[in-house]
Amino acid sequence: MPKQRRPGKFWPQVRAMIWEKAQELYQMEQAKTMGDDFKAITAERKELREGGYFYQAKLIVLRNLWREKKGLPSVEGEETMHACNNE
Repeated sequence: MPKQRRPGKFWPQVRAMIWEKAQELYQMEQAKTMGDDFKAITAERKELREGGYFYQAKLIVLRNLWREKKGLPSVEGEETMHACNNE
């Protein structure tokens, strides 16, 4: 009889963060390319995977979690700090 695995605590939460970030990346790109015609369309998960948004989001989310654990600013936070310092 196979042993039933208990659901983890880390990956379900992280996976939800990845999908959210992938959707955000998709919508940001759509807003750039569509300009004034942008209607905030949400993509299906299949589209996000095929377009590479899921993979990009996964890298960003995992990098941010690692940086957070080390006490460093997130990638977005670091970009904001650089933008403020350059002005």
